[in-house]
Amino acid sequence: MDRYDVIEGRQPVIEFLKAGHPVNKVLIAKGNTHRALQQITALAKEQGAAVQEVSKEQLDRMSSTGNHQGVIAQIAAVEYAELDDLLSAPRDPEWDPFLLVLDGLQDPHNLGSILRSAEAARVSGVIIPKRRAVGVTPVVAKVSAGALSYVPVARVVNIARTIEQLKEAGFWVVGADMDGESCYSQNLKGPIALVIGSEGEGLSRLVKENCDFLTRIPMLGQINSLNAGVAAAVLMFEVVRQRTLDR
Repeated sequence: MDRYDVIEGRQPVIEFLKAGHPVNKVLIAKGNTHRALQQITALAKEQGAAVQEVSKEQLDRMSSTGNHQGVIAQIAAVEYAELDDLLSAPRDPEWDPFLLVLDGLQDPHNLGSILRSAEAARVSGVIIPKRRAVGVTPVVAKVSAGALSYVPVARVVNIARTIEQLKEAGFWVVGADMDGESCYSQNLKGPIALVIGSEGEGLSRLVKENCDFLTRIPMLGQINSLNAGVAAAVLMFEVVRQRTLDR
């Protein structure tokens, strides 16, 4: 029997369909006439995907987020990108390659939030480890609000080895760590691979040692760290700020 993953929520499903990704079936809450659900039905039919009306109770049972908003799409199990795909992608002469590396992130809400910020910051790909880290789940897809449709995610066996490959490909590898210098005083232009550590633990020792340099967000309050998703967003948009400052 084929195995399917699901995407829940109106905006994530709309973005997934608009991006042209294959959908097996779209399940819509019976009697719900919300305009977004009508749009989803039209998009699904354009792609030849089956649309089925089911009870809200059935959607509740299928939902892993508890917030399906009246729609769940069944999709083929998530296909991850390959690292080589990210490294060999055509380069935009006006926008240097920008990758995000996540070193052992555990919380699916953080990964979903980071993907959403990454899409807005024009990150060309996200790299995560295959083991001891969260993968792309229905919760991640929901929280990403459709960004998963536009930002490829690659899984690798060894983050430290991947960093070496990124360096060989011409990237500056920048690790987010409190031992680094202020991100506002550093040059974050050029091909960048930004490395974000896990919740609570931060960067692993070997990953930290392999980064070209470390960066930190200046903290003015009593708390000395930010949520991983927030920290990643601040640093991504500092890269964007520096790249667009003179435009």
